[in-house]
Amino acid sequence: MEAIWILLLLFVLIMLAGVYGAVRAVRAAKRGIDRTVHQARRTVEDTRLRARQLAQPGAAGELAQLRLSLRGSMRATSQALQAAAPQDQSLSESLVLFQRLSAHAQDLEADLKRLELEPDRSRLTVLLPDLRQRTERITHSADSLRWAVQERTQRFAHDDLDSLNREIELEAGALRHWTAVEPEEPRTDAGTWPAPDAGTRTAPEAGTRPEAGARPEAEARSGPEAGREPEPPRPSLGARPQTEPQAWQKPWQQSRRPENTA
Repeated sequence: MEAIWILLLLFVLIMLAGVYGAVRAVRAAKRGIDRTVHQARRTVEDTRLRARQLAQPGAAGELAQLRLSLRGSMRATSQALQAAAPQDQSLSESLVLFQRLSAHAQDLEADLKRLELEPDRSRLTVLLPDLRQRTERITHSADSLRWAVQERTQRFAHDDLDSLNREIELEAGALRHWTAVEPEEPRTDAGTWPAPDAGTRTAPEAGTRPEAGARPEAEARSGPEAGREPEPPRPSLGARPQTEPQAWQKPWQQSRRPENTA
């Protein structure tokens, strides 16, 4: 029995979900149709106003021009605010101001549309300066709001791009900062490092003891024979005899012997 009640409850829930989904789908389709119809009507109205502006010179053509200017400015500002509002929550006050401005724009458009059917052209000529001034004030306010929103959006985009460029430069510098690994020297079969060649030896560093062959002559003589006088060099067998007279020689011995002419 309980299984039957559970199945019945599931069936009811499924039916309710289906009905809810169908209602939402119908409403979404209706909104889409209404949006399409509204866009079509707006396109037809703009085309009619452009045709009247070109075909009817004078007050009637100026009324059509005022309506086109008003509709275009308000539509562009509305699109700019709707596009920027989801990303920037500080535009809530701007949306409120635009709604108040839209109310004045709708009143002005209603007056312009009503004056299009005015048979008295003289009265229309008298009212045109005031209508033109109201249109200029509303369009100027809408344009100022739209330009401010666009500049704010562009400024945020530039700041975000600058921050992104700085982060990319830092990351690129970090990626280029690698450390070269020095290759290991080859080892011999016995497991010892090979002795460096004689030609690759570097000069001894400061503070190290010099080699035996590079010691100065004064350090080489500092041994047990440092106090002895150096022995005179012995003449070699092939050396020439001394020709200068000595102090112990006789006077006749001091003169040079004439060479044998025989």
